[in-house]
Amino acid sequence: MSEITARTPDHIHLLGICGTGMAALAGILKELGYRVTGSDEHVYPPMSTLLEGLGIPIQNGYNPDNLDPAPDLVVVGNVIRRDNPEAQAVLARELPRLSLPEALNRFLVGDRQSVVVAGTHGKTTTTALISWLLYALGLDPGFMVGGIAKNFQTNYRVGRGRYTVLEGDEYDTAFFDKRPKFVHFHPRAGVLTSIEFDHADIYPDLDRIIQAFEAFLTTVAPGGRVLAWGDAPLVREICGRHQAPVAFYGLGDGLAWQAADLHPAAGGMNFTALHDGAPWGEFFLPMVGAHNVLNALAALAVLAELGAEPGPLRQALAGFKGVRKRQDLAGEFDGVLVMEDFAHHPTAVAVTLAAVRQAYPGRRLVAAFEPRTNTSRRKIFQTPYAQAFKDADLILVREPPDLWKVEPEEQFSSRQLVADLTARGQEALYFPDTDQLLHGLLQHRRAGDVILVMSNGDFDHLVRRLCDALGGTSR
Repeated sequence: MSEITARTPDHIHLLGICGTGMAALAGILKELGYRVTGSDEHVYPPMSTLLEGLGIPIQNGYNPDNLDPAPDLVVVGNVIRRDNPEAQAVLARELPRLSLPEALNRFLVGDRQSVVVAGTHGKTTTTALISWLLYALGLDPGFMVGGIAKNFQTNYRVGRGRYTVLEGDEYDTAFFDKRPKFVHFHPRAGVLTSIEFDHADIYPDLDRIIQAFEAFLTTVAPGGRVLAWGDAPLVREICGRHQAPVAFYGLGDGLAWQAADLHPAAGGMNFTALHDGAPWGEFFLPMVGAHNVLNALAALAVLAELGAEPGPLRQALAGFKGVRKRQDLAGEFDGVLVMEDFAHHPTAVAVTLAAVRQAYPGRRLVAAFEPRTNTSRRKIFQTPYAQAFKDADLILVREPPDLWKVEPEEQFSSRQLVADLTARGQEALYFPDTDQLLHGLLQHRRAGDVILVMSNGDFDHLVRRLCDALGGTSR
């Protein structure tokens, strides 16, 4: 029997069920016919309401009693620590357990071929692009992506086709498995978008990051191939040290896949894809920025690797609706356009601002930034952040939330960032919290502004609150 065929509803319990990936897994398991329960702490929307809508009961808080009666299988999210009381009960009772990527392999991939997208930047958009292109070509893929793919209004799909697309996360797997999540997958086609330092809470330096991505290169299935970003010397160097079959893509000459003739168009970018130096197809991508053209080129190269032709892909790519919180237009109110993006790493901040600047020439670009991640709360990126905002006309920065979680000598300083930006001749303002930053946005706004809100979290619902204050409701 195929692993994706619905079966008798055995009981599967998820620890940390309200995480983005775990909630998606819960939906997948429910659709496949399993009885699914879960536990988490501080349960709140949107994941709680999503799971409630799926008919999946959630226990608020971790307790050994949540395992009565004993489930047939427990899936442990990577947010769960070994000293978690429910995890301790799983171990003591010797209940069968899997990590999230192990469960995805077993229940979503099964005997299908997987496509795995890894890299420091762009993997969510690239995963969503590949998933959409496969779907638009009638190939009925399964997928799981780290954001809401707007074409599907969800971050997962079971599908019944031969391919499953997965976002390959370099974060660790579980308390009982400290390897990166992506080493559990064995892709027919892999994508390596970029390699930079990130996740300072679990990786001490760039060398350890490199080791993780080297491990990814060893997981490619026999007969498979990795599409890697060839404009980055570090990516080329690392790929050159391994035997994995690699084809490079990028903007430069001499690559297997090259994007050329990039130019902005209404609502996106036009470009030509070259394969081995010869024109392969002309495309329109309904997203702005050279970095998104690279994401699209990687997706097209994967589809070509799987046998697709440029004609159908041209129409499919033009129908891509993007990913929520990636250049996500909330609305325009009283002449002020509000957009939000997931950008938080200095490189992502820089390329996102450059793309929005290119898309809206002549308008004042206002950046509101929350340094919220485990890495951005640390001073390791103090200097790079000062260079990342060069395309913004006004920058508003709040104090990092939960800064107490970082040792004082390692803490990032939003005040110092504002001082550094000011010294560079840019207009920048510091705010201790989101309430005061919102007040600052309203006080300094002008008709014609483009306000770009950047955070990997909800920024205390800043986008919705800003849109409401400007006289409208965000999309």
